[in-house]
Amino acid sequence: MAAPTVTVDDRPVPEPPRTRRRGWTLVRVGTAASTGVLLYVGAPPRELWWLAPMAFAVLWAVLHGRPVRAGFGYGFAFGLGFFVSLLSWVGELVGPLPWLALATVEALMLALAGAGVALVSRMPAAPVWAAGVWVAAEAVIARVPFGGFPWGRVAFGQPTGIFLPVAAIGGAPLLTATVVLTGFSVGELLRRVVRGYPQLRDRPVWFAVPALLAVAPVVSGVAAAPLVGTTAIDGQAVVALVQGNVPRAGLDFNAQRRAVLDNHVARTMKLAADVAAGRYPRPALVIWPENSSDIDPLRNPDARAVINRAARAIGVPILVGAVLRTDDGHYTNTMIVWDPRTGPGERHDKRRVQPFGEYVPYRDFFRLFSSYVDRASNFVPGSGDGAVDLGPVRVGVATCYEVVFDDLVRQSVRSGAQLLAVPTNNATFGFTEMTYQQQAIARVRAVEHGRTVLVAATSGVSAVIAPDGTVEQHTNLFTPDALVARVPLRSGTTLATRLGPVPEWILVALGMGGVAAALVHSRASTADRRGRVPAKKDVDGGSAGRRRTRW
Repeated sequence: MAAPTVTVDDRPVPEPPRTRRRGWTLVRVGTAASTGVLLYVGAPPRELWWLAPMAFAVLWAVLHGRPVRAGFGYGFAFGLGFFVSLLSWVGELVGPLPWLALATVEALMLALAGAGVALVSRMPAAPVWAAGVWVAAEAVIARVPFGGFPWGRVAFGQPTGIFLPVAAIGGAPLLTATVVLTGFSVGELLRRVVRGYPQLRDRPVWFAVPALLAVAPVVSGVAAAPLVGTTAIDGQAVVALVQGNVPRAGLDFNAQRRAVLDNHVARTMKLAADVAAGRYPRPALVIWPENSSDIDPLRNPDARAVINRAARAIGVPILVGAVLRTDDGHYTNTMIVWDPRTGPGERHDKRRVQPFGEYVPYRDFFRLFSSYVDRASNFVPGSGDGAVDLGPVRVGVATCYEVVFDDLVRQSVRSGAQLLAVPTNNATFGFTEMTYQQQAIARVRAVEHGRTVLVAATSGVSAVIAPDGTVEQHTNLFTPDALVARVPLRSGTTLATRLGPVPEWILVALGMGGVAAALVHSRASTADRRGRVPAKKDVDGGSAGRRRTRW
C-alpha cells in the first residue's frame, strides 16, 4: 500500500513512515523529561537560576504546534522529570510509592499546562498566553488535591538571580510568569531563526516580537531591583534562633521526644551563658523550631518546668514549638509564646496541616498501599491571623509547610508582622535537599513582602534571611547551634503584599483567555475547511485542500 502524501508548494511529498513518526515522538518525550530534570538541576541548593529559562526554551520547541493530546503527554513527561527529581526526599524514608505517587499527581497538573501551551502556541504573541497557562496550572497545584502542594513552583527555584526582584511587585505568580515567558520567548525566537523564514529581511518584526518578549522580563527584573528591601523600617531588634538538634534522623527521631526538648533547653541555657558573658548581645526574643517540645507542656508538668527554666535563664519570651493534645483526642501543631515570668500565653496553631504527614485523608484506602499511614498523626488545623506578639515585636508565623502558601504568609504580614518566622522540623528528611528547597521558598517570601525571615529548624538548616533574600547567617545540618542577629523591624508593605492575589488572577485569566481564543479559532477553521467546496486542484491532489492557517 502506497504511503499517503501531503503537498508542499503543490508538489506531493510522501509522509514519513509510521516507525519514523514514532521515533520522533520518543525523542520528544525524552527531551521533555530531560528538560524537567534540567529545571530541577537549576533549583536550590545549586542556585543555577539561569537554567530555568533554558529549560522552558527547550520545552517550547517540544510543544510548539503539537496537537493538544501530544502536548498533554509531553507536559506529563516534563512534569515527571521535574517532580520525581525534586521530591526525591519524600521517598528517602517512607519508600518509593508515596514519593512516586505525589510526583505523578503533580506531573498531571503540568500535563494540563503542556496541553494548554500546545493549543495557544500558534497564536500571536504566543509566549505571553503560554506563560499565563503555566501560572494557571500552578494555581491549580496550589489548591488541589487536599489543599494543594505548590512546593515545585517555578518561582521557588529563583531565590537569587535577575528575576527575583519581580516578586516584590507581583509575588510568586508574577515571578513564575517572568521566568516562563523569557524561556518560551527565547524558544520561539530560536525556532524562527532555525527555520530561516524569508521574512527576516522583508518583515523583521517576525523576529523582533519574540526578541522583545524575551527581553521584557529581564528588564522588569532589573527595574524592580531598587524596590527590594525598601519597606518602611520601625527600628531594630536582636533576635536569636535555637537549633537544639535531634537524637537521630528519620521518622523515628521523635521516639526520644524528651531528648529533643532537653536539647533545645540545653542550647538555650548555653546561649544565656554566652549573653551573660558578653559574647552576644541580649536578644529581645528567641525562636525555637517546630516540634521542639513534642511533649505537651500544657499537660506535662516536667516539660513545662524545663521550658520555664530555659525562658527564665535567657530572660526574654521564647516562641516554643509544641504538639498539644485536644480534649477530643486530636492534636494541634502549635507555636506558643512562653514568657519568662508568666509562662505560656499567645499561640499560633498551624492553619494548614500537611496531608499524609500530619493527617491522612481516606486513611483506610491509603493503608492498602503503604503501612506508613498508621504512623501518621491526626492533627487538626487552627485558625487566626498568623501573627503573635513576641515581646516587643509582632512576628508572623509560617510553621514549616505553611510557607509555601501565598495567602497564609500574606495574611501574617497584613496582620502587622514586622518580621517573619518559619519554625520547621526537617529531621524526618535527613540529609536530603528538602531543607534547602524550603529555605529558598523563605528567601522568595522575604523579597515578596520586604521582611526579614527567620528559619528555625530542629536539625537545620536554620537561617537569618534579609529582606532582599540574602542568607546572612545559617547553621549546619544536625548540629546544635544558635544564631543571634540584629535585624530591621518593618511595617511598610510591598506592592505584592498590597495587591495580594490580583496578579495571579490576571495571569490565570490571561492563560484561560488564550486557551478559549485558540479553541474558538480552531473550531472556526475546522468548520471553514469542512464547508469549502473542493476545487479541481484539490481533487487532483493539489495543495488547496491542505492549506494551513497560520496565526
